[in-house]
Amino acid sequence: MPYPDRFYPVVDSVAWVARLALLGVGTIQLRAKELNDADALQIVRDALEVIKGTPARLVVNDYWRAAIAAGAKHLHLGQEDLAEADLKAIRNAGLTLGVSTHDDEELETALRVKPDYVALGPIFPTTLKSMRFAPQGIPKITEWKKRIGNIPLVAIGGIKLEHAAEIFKAGADSIAVVSDVTQNADPDARVRAWLQYQPEAA
Repeated sequence: MPYPDRFYPVVDSVAWVARLALLGVGTIQLRAKELNDADALQIVRDALEVIKGTPARLVVNDYWRAAIAAGAKHLHLGQEDLAEADLKAIRNAGLTLGVSTHDDEELETALRVKPDYVALGPIFPTTLKSMRFAPQGIPKITEWKKRIGNIPLVAIGGIKLEHAAEIFKAGADSIAVVSDVTQNADPDARVRAWLQYQPEAA
């Protein structure tokens, strides 16, 4: 099974992780903000517990200490967290590592740590958080993919299922999805549609 899966939802609670895992989602990122160390450890442990017996793989966003302590297998870091993280401890714990990038400098920083995947965003305008970076646009996906070669490229930021064909055609290996699931009127149906989506052969 490729990692990360083509459909890669990002959610902020254990309830969402459980819901997605039961629907058959293969890669789920838990991105809960502003937690102290104890709460971070608890939420990671709880999330790992709810995916037991499912095919889901949990990716912990930012809380690398909690990921190591809880025995998680997958980690995602933004640039600020990457700068402060103990990369040796992360690798020694056997964690895979995905890294967010928004510009050329951040891509260089990411590639230096030999990531398991690189995320590029935001592809489109996003309402979820105020972004310091302008939308990248689809052509940037093709450029980034040429530069990173065999490393999987995850596109993120304002992407809906209706965009999937052009995103994959541009070179993305995976699409990270937030609001298209969590703010959808029928999230379960939307998840099933994503899971059933088959990119056209290039």
